[in-house]
This record gives sequence, structure tokens and C-alpha cells, in this order.
Amino acid sequence: MGSATRLAFSVLLITCSSGAILGHTQTQTCVLYSYSSSSSSVEGRGNISGVEICSGQKDKRQHCFATWRNTSGQVTVVKQGCWLDDPSCYDRWECVERKESPDVFFCCCEGSLCNQKFFYLPNSNHTPPLPPTNIPLTLRPPVVTALMYSLLPIMAVAIIVLLSFWMYRHHKLAYPPVLVPTQHAFHIMVEETGPLPPSPVLGQKPLQLLELKARGRFGCVWKAQLLSEHVAVKIFPAQERQSWQNEFEIFSLSGMRHENLLQFLGAEKRGSELETELWLVTAYHHKGSLTDHLKANVLSWSELCRIAQSMSRGLAYLHEDIPAYKPAIAHRDFKSKNVLLKSDLTACIADFGLALRFEAGKSPGDAHGQVGTRRYMAPEVLEGAINFQRDSFLRIDMYAVGLVLWELASRCKAADGPVDEYLLPFEEEAGQHPSLEDMQEVVVYKKLRPTIRECWQKHAVSSLPPRQGLALLCETMEECWDHEAEARLSAGCVEERVVQMQQSSVTAHEEIVMVVTMVTNVDYPPKESSL
Repeated sequence: MGSATRLAFSVLLITCSSGAILGHTQTQTCVLYSYSSSSSSVEGRGNISGVEICSGQKDKRQHCFATWRNTSGQVTVVKQGCWLDDPSCYDRWECVERKESPDVFFCCCEGSLCNQKFFYLPNSNHTPPLPPTNIPLTLRPPVVTALMYSLLPIMAVAIIVLLSFWMYRHHKLAYPPVLVPTQHAFHIMVEETGPLPPSPVLGQKPLQLLELKARGRFGCVWKAQLLSEHVAVKIFPAQERQSWQNEFEIFSLSGMRHENLLQFLGAEKRGSELETELWLVTAYHHKGSLTDHLKANVLSWSELCRIAQSMSRGLAYLHEDIPAYKPAIAHRDFKSKNVLLKSDLTACIADFGLALRFEAGKSPGDAHGQVGTRRYMAPEVLEGAINFQRDSFLRIDMYAVGLVLWELASRCKAADGPVDEYLLPFEEEAGQHPSLEDMQEVVVYKKLRPTIRECWQKHAVSSLPPRQGLALLCETMEECWDHEAEARLSAGCVEERVVQMQQSSVTAHEEIVMVVTMVTNVDYPPKESSL
């Protein structure tokens, strides 16, 4: 058989199988239901119900799904609707959850309105069905079932022919491409051979992207909804697999759960082989990053201390080596954009795509010197003169901490002088988009640092505690961004300084109140009469 004949035969079978698949997906409909806990939900709507016509790619199957909760025998439907192509749903004509005692029940099935009724059958052959929604059930005609089974052999033959044609074309190339196995490419090829590590909490629970919140070098961050909770989804393109893999491995280390580190929820691989997306799912904090907050708000003294203390506490924990529990980790891209604020203005550190862990007897891995954000790079990073030891990388983080403390001070209203508009570190000296050469000129050769306002320093002579604290904060940031790396403070020392500033503020405030009380309680002698 010639190549032209083989090609024609392949096209014929592909056409037949495509038509079969299309006929399979065109008529799929599912019960649509979305539960709302209150009537004041989005756009003022309560529960949403109806019938949904499923749509998608022609070569993908369509399914229906249902999720529900069972609280003390009270069944509450959470969501029902269409579900994308999922092998675990193939040839399931009834919606049945078979896992043992899940927190949220989930099932999927094939066939129009098959999610009208759903069942929980963990280890038994029959359990009474849960109460259905108020949409009438349409039974699947037996002809449809027979038709689907008859199409399976055609689809299998089509797949075999496609693979044969691909192999034929691959071996007939006159000059086949040659892959150069670089270290990075080899790492990717090795990682691709194994299955994706299991996600801690996601599984097959429906995850819906809602709003794009940020876009960076390695991907973008979305606000999403996981059942009834808001989460953050960081999406990496396939070419940034190394960054995704590194951040996933850091999050997966034992001991990475801390109130001042971003909470990790799971990781997933989405999309087809040609358009693969790598997802990291974390807790969502609606206040956003410290950079965004400082742009729109000024800080009181207590707010500054709360942010600075929780931020330094999180970094101190990250840097700490706890034997048999957690290795020391260097962040390597510490900046205000990677510090997120919780609702109570405590901080948590995020973005571990460039982080390095230091385990006894193991190499720290890919330890290129000049990584991170240019304006936050320490002098030794800009010079390319890093000593590749653990403490050297931790001190690089501390240089960036000094710059973030300066950002906090620049937006604090505790000083007598005016509060300036928010500026990034070195924005006055090097502009908004400095090159590596610009930062080398400013930081390495001229040894400049962000300007400390005179009004901040003058607070040291005032009796008001916040002003004393602000002057001590200036001293702390200067010791963090010292040109000599060995002279910089540790994250634990910065935390102790901030706690000291907070305690002195409280003590001095109590003393002032006591003096005022004593003065107002003095019994003065009566005045003599002039008569």
C-alpha cells in the first residue's frame, strides 16, 4: 500500500470517528443547579436551577456532575452541571459517589440529565437515592447505549491508524530533528515521565476561574472558586515547568505550614499535551500584596509594626533549619510584591519559584547567582560575586528586607512630615524600569540606598514612643541593607527589634496615662479669701 493510499484511508477513518464523536456530544444536556447560601449573592440572585446544554471540543466527551453535602442526614446540593472530558466518568450511566465518607460528595456520569438523581454507594449494592431536584428525569433510550458501544471499535481503529501514520511520517523524514539534552531539558524530560503528584485537597472537585488578579514573569494569578471557597490559582505555561516544579517541591516540604507563609492547597496539570497548563492552588487573600496596599493606603504605627513583625517572623521561620523537620530555605526573590496581607493586616510570604533549600549532605540544586528582581538585588548579586553558601543566600534575602522596611516607613503617618506618594525602592535614583547596569551603577559603584527622610531621624529626640520607634526602624533597615553582607541583621533579629518597638510604645503609653492620672488627682490647698 502506497503512502497516498494510506493517507486516504486514514482520513476516511478519522472522518468517520469524528462524526461519531460529534454525534455523541451534540445532544448532551445536564441538570444545572448552583446553591447560594443567601439571597444577597452576586447580582442579587439566589439558587440557580435549570437545564444546561453542554458544549466543548468535538473530540472530547461531555459528562454531567453533581456535588452535595450531608450534614447530620440533611442533604444539601451544592452544584450540578456539565463536566469536561474525564476518563473516570466514562460509561457511567448513573451518578454514584463511591468514596468512603468524603467531606464533599462528588459524582459524574454520561447521558442526558443523568445527574438528576445521585447516589452514595461506598461498599454496598443498593442505597436509597438522595432527593432529586425538581427537574423531570429523561430516561436514556437503549438505542443510544447500543450506538455508543458500536462506535467504540471504530474509534479504536482510528486511533491505531493515526499512530501508524505518525510513526510513518516520523521515520520518513529526511533530516529528523536532533534534541540537545541540556541539563534543564533533561530535567523536564525526566519529570514528564512520571505521573503528577497527587493534589492534597483538589481531586476532581470543580474549580472555576473568576478573575485575573496579576501577571508576572512565570505566569498569572487568578481568583477562583473551589466549591464554596475562594482560592488563588497560579497558572504556569508549559515552558515554565521548572519554576512550577520548584515551587511545588518547596510547598511540599515538611514543616512548610506556618501562619506567615502562604497556605498551599494543591497542584494540578490541566489542558492537552500541546497546551498544557500547570496550576498551583493556594489560599486567597483579598487585600492582595503589600505593594498594592501601600499604593492605596497610609499606615498607622501599629499597622506598620504588625506587618513588619509578621513578615520578619515568616522569613525567620523560612530561614530556620529545624533538624529532622524542615531545612533552611532562601527565598531569593523577596520583595513587597511577594508579601501578601491577610484581613487583619498580618503578612504571609508567597512565590517560592526561585527558592533554594539547604539539606545536610545534599546539593541545593540550581543555584544561579543573578536571579530575582533587579531593584531588590543585593550588591554581591549585582556584581556576580556570591559565595555559594547557605548564609550568603540568607543574607541576600535580608538586604531585600531592608528595602521593604523602607517602603513601610515611607507610607507611615507616625512622622511629623508629610507622607509621600508610594515609590518603589530606588525609583527616584534609577527610574521605574532599571536595567542591570543601572542598578550596578547606583548600588555597587555609588553605594546609594533609598533616601531616609530627615523627619524620620528627628523622631529620636522626641518623647513620643512611635517617633522613637520610627528612628529605630531606620537604624534597622540600614543594618539590613549594609554593603557588607556579613554585617546584615538576621530575620530573627529584625523580628526582635520590631517587638521591642511595640513593647516600648505600649510601656511609654501606660506611663503617660499614669502621669496624667496622678496630676489630675492632686488635692490643691484652697485659695485664701481676699475679704
